[in-house]
Amino acid sequence: MATAPVIAPNTREATDDPPSGGGRRRRAGRAGRAGGHLRAGWLTYLILTVFTVGSLFPLLWSAIAASHTNSRLAETTPPFWFGGRLFTNLEAAWTDANMGTAMINTIFVAGTVTISTVLFATLAGFAFAKLRFRAKNLLLLLVIGTMMVPPQLTVVPLFMAIAKLEWTNQLQAVILPTMVSAFGVFFMRQYLVQALPTELIEAARVDGANSLRVVWHVVFPAARPAMAVLGMLTFVAAWNEFFWPIIALTQQNPTVQVALTGLGQGYVPDRGVIMAGAFLGTLPLLIAFVLFGRQIVGGIMHGALKG
Repeated sequence: MATAPVIAPNTREATDDPPSGGGRRRRAGRAGRAGGHLRAGWLTYLILTVFTVGSLFPLLWSAIAASHTNSRLAETTPPFWFGGRLFTNLEAAWTDANMGTAMINTIFVAGTVTISTVLFATLAGFAFAKLRFRAKNLLLLLVIGTMMVPPQLTVVPLFMAIAKLEWTNQLQAVILPTMVSAFGVFFMRQYLVQALPTELIEAARVDGANSLRVVWHVVFPAARPAMAVLGMLTFVAAWNEFFWPIIALTQQNPTVQVALTGLGQGYVPDRGVIMAGAFLGTLPLLIAFVLFGRQIVGGIMHGALKG
């Protein structure tokens, strides 16, 4: 007796059914979590708040101390809020320390050193990163080796040089020795090795660009983020420089750090006036970071070349 053939169920059709609404939502949720931004929890905000308060506390304390008298600061329990002598101490620090001249000198010195360091370090870093010439590695080692020499060893010959040139108590004595740094050259070299493709330079050469146009139209745009970071670090270092300016300059033509040494030289130093001077010396850096902080952070976070 013949039997009817058994027809197996169509498994292909069963597996090709569209997913249910719940399955689509789960997949969309996983995709959104994978491609979306991570949300910070309360613990992250707590840690950031603690570090922010800890970072701002020295500045806040200098402002609080600048608003009190010397006798109040000498008490066992220090003040934890502002007093009534802030503007009086600020005026005394401005007058006693020749702070107006010091501010102008420091802005000029720090600005000149920053521009020259960024320019020369970028050019030297490009040469060490992408150009071919004899003894390139040896010269790079020599540049890096200068970073290991303590600056105290160069003070005597450097002072003899500026004395022979009759540059004592003049701003060029502070500017010229720091117009370029070995750290800046090494920093820019390491950045341009990765951020500047060799093919881009060769394409510019093929189009007929000379070395100056290659640097202006290719190297500088590619190095802009690192130049912003190096400029920020150099400006802060030049503003806070104390060791060499205190040797080369005097109170008649000081920078900010040299001028601050003239405060509190009496028999009983007025610590309120000293803290007021320190607050004045820090304020321009804060203003510069508030004005240019977004550009600086953007230069750090974003590369110059986008694929």
